[in-house]
Amino acid sequence: MARIAGVDLPRDKRIEIGLTYIYGIGLSRSQKVLAATGVNPDTRVRELSDADVAALRSEVEQSYEIEGDLRRWEAMNIKRLMDIGTYRGRRHRAGLPVRGQRTRTNARTRRGARRTVAGKKK
Repeated sequence: MARIAGVDLPRDKRIEIGLTYIYGIGLSRSQKVLAATGVNPDTRVRELSDADVAALRSEVEQSYEIEGDLRRWEAMNIKRLMDIGTYRGRRHRAGLPVRGQRTRTNARTRRGARRTVAGKKK
């Protein structure tokens, strides 16, 4: 089992897809890493040699900010927005959509499901 950046890559997937299980690495970045290390993208994770795993690990950890560092960086950026009181920061704090979406309808993911109260009979 290949372990890169603290993540166990799935054994039966192609390495091109397996690298995307690391937070901060998508398909295009995975392809760049494989091109830089010379590993065949069609190779299954279980078929990688120890030298291949070591080359991938060093390339990923040297070239990119991934996993915990990236999560911390994103959290600090959101905290900074909230601390200085920007519009986006206030939307984050209130748990509302940040990027201009409507909230009169939809927005259930951010707002959560609201219970409706039946109208009072007269």
